Amino acid sequence: MDYDLFVIGAGSGGVRAARMAAGFGARVAVAEDRYMGGTCVNVGCVPKKLYVYASEYGKGFADAQGFGWNSSTPPFDWATLRDNKKTEISRLNAIYRNLLSGVEADVIDGRARIVNANTVAVGDREYTTERILIATGTWPHVPKFPGSEHVLSSNEIFDLDAFPERLVVVGGGYIAVEFAGIFNGLGSQVTQLYRGPLFLRGFDADIRAHAAQEIRKTGVDLRFEVNVERIDQTADGLQLSLTDGSQIEADAVLYATGRVANTQGLGLENVNVDITRHGTIAVNEQFETTEPGVFALGDITGGMELTPVALAEGMAFARRQFGSLDSQVDYDFIPTAVFSQPNIGTVGFTEDEAQARFGEITLFKSTFKPMKHTISGRDEKTLMKLIVDTASDRVVGAHMVGPDAGEIMQGVAIAMRAGATKAVFDTTIGIHPTAAEEFVTMREPWSED
Repeated sequence: MDYDLFVIGAGSGGVRAARMAAGFGARVAVAEDRYMGGTCVNVGCVPKKLYVYASEYGKGFADAQGFGWNSSTPPFDWATLRDNKKTEISRLNAIYRNLLSGVEADVIDGRARIVNANTVAVGDREYTTERILIATGTWPHVPKFPGSEHVLSSNEIFDLDAFPERLVVVGGGYIAVEFAGIFNGLGSQVTQLYRGPLFLRGFDADIRAHAAQEIRKTGVDLRFEVNVERIDQTADGLQLSLTDGSQIEADAVLYATGRVANTQGLGLENVNVDITRHGTIAVNEQFETTEPGVFALGDITGGMELTPVALAEGMAFARRQFGSLDSQVDYDFIPTAVFSQPNIGTVGFTEDEAQARFGEITLFKSTFKPMKHTISGRDEKTLMKLIVDTASDRVVGAHMVGPDAGEIMQGVAIAMRAGATKAVFDTTIGIHPTAAEEFVTMREPWSED
């Protein structure tokens, strides 16, 4: 065989698996047809967070006036942000390539296609390998409807030639919510449409409702239970006709309506790999497909679409296959954040999930104005919520909407994975004055079931 492992896809999971496998002495190749680092580095987490930072400055200039900084908000230059982002992403692309070359893994540029369980083709050349790892992630899904050719996905929104003064975001997931906040903060007039009664399906109900309330305060025009029927090009931009009979004029329309497994052209028909009804690749706990020697991990398997999860899966795969280590990923109490404005941080069970799982639960909630805004004057409220399994006193859910929610929730997640009880939270001394201390000072139950 030419290789011990042939990885298709140089995203977070694929690169981590390749690096670790090579570190164990395996002969490794990685094929990538787009950009090193995958979705996260190029059109996901990294550029998104950079744009979030940019969008928060506008509110920061206004907030500063209450603290004595009597300056006006300067004009925003889209091209500067866009081009500086491109420079940073190019730097990261090079780092990912160097990480692979540093462990002597071969990087092959091009779309890989599986010929059989031990052969992969890239262009006109074929490579033999003991194992194949598929880590090609997901791709934005845009439904077909009259005028759908006019819309953008999250792949294109970062690099627009001109800043959209009027933006419509369609979708109710975290990607839609984040981009609505980004462009609203940068100065665009943003309308977000979602066909359901409330966005962020899958999150705790209190978090969803509170986030909607706070996001509306920032100026985003949230419209629920409505969808787009058609989009027409006009002399003044785009005209959207909605299912409620209304129309919206926009300069750009972003569709963030889900992602699908990136399996196009992989040659999966040449191997016995089961595909789920959602179009993802079915695997077991060892990331094995139904074809011996062919593996898959990361977003393409339909699990939690989070970069740290793909990284953990890549490490577990390499350790088991090439390090003779019994390594598995523990998916319990994985924290996540939505970089909306304000932020959302969450770990563990929602209230409904906890009720179904544990039966008797106790809830603790706190809503307050962040200390900063007592002087800035901004109308914003933070919500914190703890869910406790009454029988064991263990904290099984923690949720927050407010500044730095993601940063705060990382520490809470460690405590929860360690099995911390509410009594442990209550006897922990808080850091004062911080918002985070509220998680250890919520003494009185909001409700007991």
